[in-house]
Amino acid sequence: MIPQKNIIPIIRSVLLVVLILSSIISFAQKEEFLTDKKVDTTPVVINKKTINKYDSAIKAHSPRVAAIRSAIFPGLGQIYNKKYWKLPIVYGAMGVSAGVFFYNLGQYKDTKFAYKVKYNMRVNKTDSALFSSIKPNLVPLTEESLKFYRGQFRRDVDYSALFFLLLWGLNVVDATVDAHLKSFDVSPDLSLQIKPGYSDFSKTSGLSIVMKIGK
Repeated sequence: MIPQKNIIPIIRSVLLVVLILSSIISFAQKEEFLTDKKVDTTPVVINKKTINKYDSAIKAHSPRVAAIRSAIFPGLGQIYNKKYWKLPIVYGAMGVSAGVFFYNLGQYKDTKFAYKVKYNMRVNKTDSALFSSIKPNLVPLTEESLKFYRGQFRRDVDYSALFFLLLWGLNVVDATVDAHLKSFDVSPDLSLQIKPGYSDFSKTSGLSIVMKIGK
């Protein structure tokens, strides 16, 4: 048996030899990659059928057509993309915003009319015959109150119109994005492989992850 006091130096010597051999092998592999002039120049052959298939899909389903249809009338782009479940969302959002717009517009016209009649009755002594045409809920209000509400409803009309146009634009963006996604390959023919290889960036050999999409 080897005495215990001699085991540690032996282990150290073995580890040192292993480290030296590993360094030599790694250096030799690196030199082989750097000096190897036999570069694979075989041209990559692309499946023309696959290209034609995706080209046909892109041409058949154009994001431009979807955008134009949604810009002409909300929801037409979603119908073009066959996303019928989005129609209640589009029409619901735009219907509510349109309802708010017309409500504010009506209130603005009523307060404007009431203010004009009361102002002319006080200053110009005219329009007294139109006093009965004022909405009942606006009759008790003073001129200053009517002027204040008139300005407030006028601002609300602008905001609701802007919000309606914003929703219209979002409807166009949604249809365009959906049309773009139609050309993406989301088939189950996907694979992930781990292959050994050489990295030009780090100048070392190692493992690389290769994802294959489609056939």
